[in-house]
Amino acid sequence: MIDIELLKYPIGKFQKPELILDQNLEEAITYLGMFPQYLEETVQGFSEEQLNTPYRPGGWTVRQLIHHLSDSHMNALLRFKLALTEVNPTIKPYDEAEWAKLEDYSLPVSESLTLIKGIHLKWAIVLKSMQAQDFEKTYFHPESQSTVPLSEVTLMYQWHSQHHLAHIQHLMIREKW
Repeated sequence: MIDIELLKYPIGKFQKPELILDQNLEEAITYLGMFPQYLEETVQGFSEEQLNTPYRPGGWTVRQLIHHLSDSHMNALLRFKLALTEVNPTIKPYDEAEWAKLEDYSLPVSESLTLIKGIHLKWAIVLKSMQAQDFEKTYFHPESQSTVPLSEVTLMYQWHSQHHLAHIQHLMIREKW
């Protein structure tokens, strides 16, 4: 029997710590800096068939996951920059599922892997240059009607990166790739 929740959330759902410590942020920043390498090493040598395999029944393909990561993290970087330069800006949500249906999601994954490298390079520089008070800056998310501090967003995107990488890794294990 397939445990669909485990397939959806192989590392569990994001859990915000009660208190975000400097060590949590340092680990997240290091991981976000390394993520493009981890992702590229994981999918290097994948065939077209493997790239077009859904990570779970009814889920996105590996190709779609990679394109989603570039779109999601591009939005995250922009949201960070808005929060660092404006007072609690309202961010623009987007429909991830609809974006995954757009034609650019059929491109070779190398295009999004290149974007992810550039995005994470810029993001890591921004993150490393931030002072403690910068992580207290916020943006407003209209879907959740919540104000979110950049400290939480940093940890959330570390989780997001690990979450989708685990989707691919667990697929590799199940398929014996």
